[in-house]
Amino acid sequence: MTAKEIRQAFLDFFAAKGHIIVPSAPIVVKNDPTLMFTNAGMNQFKDVFLGEAPAKAPRVADTQRCLRVSGKHNDLEEVGIDTYHHTMFEMLGNWSFGDYFKKDAIAWSWELLTEVYKLDKDRLYVTYFEGDEKEGLEKDTETYDLWKQYVDEAHILPGNKKDNFWEMGETGPCGPCSEIHFDSRPDNERAEKSGADWVNADHHQVIEIWNNVFMQFNRIKDGSLHSLPAKHVDTGMGFERLVRVLQGKSSNYDSDVFQPMIQFIAEKSGKKYNSAAKPGDADWADAVAMRVLSDHIRAISFAIADGQLPASNKAGYVIRRILRRAVRYSYQTLHFKEPFFNELVPLLAEQFKGVFDELYNQKDFVQKVIREEEVSFLKTLGNGIYLFEDYLENPEKSMAYVVHDHVENTKAKTIPGGFAFVLSDTYGFPIDLTELMARERGWDVDMEGFEKALQEQKTRSRAATAIDTGDWVVLKDDDNVEFTGYDETESIAHIIKYRKVTAKGKEQYQIVLDKTPFYAESGGQVGDTGELVFPNGEIIEVTDTKKENGLIVHFTDKIPSTPDDALTAIVDATKRNSIENNHSATHLLHAAMKQVLGTHVNQKGSLVNAGYLRFDFSHFAKVTEEEIAQIETIVNGKIRENIQLKEERMVAYQEAISSGVTALFGEKYGDYVRVITFDDSFSKELCGGTHVKATGQIGYFKIIAESAVAAGVRRIEAITGTAAEDFITEQTKLVQQVKDLLKNPKDVAKSIEALLEENNRLKKEIEKSVLEKSSGLKDELAKTAENINGINFIAQKVALPNADAIKNLAYNLKDIVPNLFLVLAADINGKPSITVMIDEALVKEKGLHAGNIVKELAKEVKGGGGGQPFFATAGGSDLSGIDNALAKAKTFIP
Repeated sequence: MTAKEIRQAFLDFFAAKGHIIVPSAPIVVKNDPTLMFTNAGMNQFKDVFLGEAPAKAPRVADTQRCLRVSGKHNDLEEVGIDTYHHTMFEMLGNWSFGDYFKKDAIAWSWELLTEVYKLDKDRLYVTYFEGDEKEGLEKDTETYDLWKQYVDEAHILPGNKKDNFWEMGETGPCGPCSEIHFDSRPDNERAEKSGADWVNADHHQVIEIWNNVFMQFNRIKDGSLHSLPAKHVDTGMGFERLVRVLQGKSSNYDSDVFQPMIQFIAEKSGKKYNSAAKPGDADWADAVAMRVLSDHIRAISFAIADGQLPASNKAGYVIRRILRRAVRYSYQTLHFKEPFFNELVPLLAEQFKGVFDELYNQKDFVQKVIREEEVSFLKTLGNGIYLFEDYLENPEKSMAYVVHDHVENTKAKTIPGGFAFVLSDTYGFPIDLTELMARERGWDVDMEGFEKALQEQKTRSRAATAIDTGDWVVLKDDDNVEFTGYDETESIAHIIKYRKVTAKGKEQYQIVLDKTPFYAESGGQVGDTGELVFPNGEIIEVTDTKKENGLIVHFTDKIPSTPDDALTAIVDATKRNSIENNHSATHLLHAAMKQVLGTHVNQKGSLVNAGYLRFDFSHFAKVTEEEIAQIETIVNGKIRENIQLKEERMVAYQEAISSGVTALFGEKYGDYVRVITFDDSFSKELCGGTHVKATGQIGYFKIIAESAVAAGVRRIEAITGTAAEDFITEQTKLVQQVKDLLKNPKDVAKSIEALLEENNRLKKEIEKSVLEKSSGLKDELAKTAENINGINFIAQKVALPNADAIKNLAYNLKDIVPNLFLVLAADINGKPSITVMIDEALVKEKGLHAGNIVKELAKEVKGGGGGQPFFATAGGSDLSGIDNALAKAKTFIP
């Protein structure tokens, strides 16, 4: 069976068992502060398991794109080294929400594996939870007894809490699980030792392929377990592992999931892929590199297609890190010196066509983004190699790069851990490449110091993001929340539950209401603020509103004294109106850009708040002034038309898509959606946000900035309504002020142009005068040279207006004074400046270093600086220390 046939057989099997087949959620998680990426098939059903949303159907099945590269599920460093770990992988799953439980789940898993997929029963092993006395959990004898109907008892193995008790996190739904393992070792090895001995023992040929989780408990903050009102089944089968087993391969990478890409890489690199290579073999490094590239392209491509661009923080940083790991292998091992990694995108997109069309529909965009990242990182590698070589030539000079706490270097020819950490953290240069280059030059790397610096950074990062979340205090068992904000800004409501949250030392409360007009941050629109007003006159300010696993959560700084009372939830209507203006204008902007720039324009991110709107979009060139003017004209024309909002709620998703509505990549849409239309022939989008009732309310639209965000992604910032009016008023005032200063000329632009020309002419005259003065000073200063031990020493204060003039003077003096050791000080716009110039011969023969010397001199003027061995500069804040600095300079003469 091919990979596609295996996937389809799974879905068909469970469809026949009454399961609804649902699409994969995006790999990038939204509206869940505890996750950056979907790392398990159950993530998209988390709100159902938490009891915070009803199940769409009692039985569902799917194949889910997952990513495991951070947190406790971090497989990144194993990828390419072993045969079965991946960054992005597919999780085949079947789910029961309070419907069937252990009996059916076990029976169906055995039926599918042995009757549909025809796996050898004698190679299958199953596990069950052995219990845990500390937790007060009994042995899962029910699962054991059920398996006895199908499996020889020697193949039914007990498992501990680590392997056979699944938990969502520190709190939440959990329960025992039953894993299914497959022994793919050759018969002679199986005869020598039973596969039972290798289950969960990290044998690369005895691997887990399926896990059946039986959710029946809820763990609360104090660690105790409570039975769930309904029992659920959550299963996950690793697709890549299943394909490997069914195709009789000993490695996931030998299946048709990865081989097309690996063979493409092999051909392009001129190397042969040897799947049997072992550590120490000549082709081991090549095999690892090819596996890394074939794996990482999947994670990066799908993340970008789902809306997450490589960036310098949060989820974007994770994607950039994976991408750079791949490029490093491409560059270092396979010797691709030009961008190559991106060439895998079309191949991958074709492979998943008809399965995950998100990638196929955006393949050109995804390839462009990856290529630009490659270009950038190849430059980074070049910079890192330069800094590394620079350090080896002169370690003392390079101390400027080192984290202060880690400069200690106890052994000769050892690169300090702090320097290696700065190369990695600041310059993006991989630590293992630093180690490799060091070994090639006969140096070591202080890895203990590196790990110390790394751990300190992680500790700081964890402390900055640590959140302590309390248990919910439940006032009403009903978790159904009615959102009324499309129709009103005030609603009578009751508190369902609340909890305390502590972040960065600040205590806040999160409140859930049974009915709310507050819009929760989503789809780029910020959350509403406002008040909760109680009958006793107490007012609780709502500082923000967010979504969490389907719940609308109101953030407050305190809880009411009478939380059981009815309350009036009141949205800040003025702020909401401004937000609506900007959100509706975003829809008009999107449509206008498609007209002006082309239909390839798609939203890649947005921010809509009361002050302005920010819109990121796919486009490969700067938007010109003429194009911006066209876009503004179209949008303002639609505003003046005062188009009435056409809002359709609960439209079947497929019906909406068939009608030509614009849907955004990376969004998870339900079976029913909301359609927002401003003129059927102009703007029609799926959107859950709040909008104006008619475009005339927006008033006026003005673009105030256009910039690049990433490769193939541009950003427009714009304002509407009173903010746009205020902007135009300020610009008009500014123009009038300019006119007044220019004595009201007929042609303002021509007058300013004349002023600029005159200013440039005067600047050149001043520069000429300064150069002449500098040239005159050269001869005067040369006469002051004091010969000390064969060194011509000059230390003087000069009256020059800028650093360029001082630098010019220093180089002129160097040309006429041999063995020069020069220190010049100056007052530049009220700030002290120090320049040190040393002849190259003195640098080599006497070991002098201008950069180190100027740092010491700068202390006298309360400043700092640095530079090269022969030329360096420094600045400061204390002019009174100049004389001391000049006097101190002589002490450095050997």
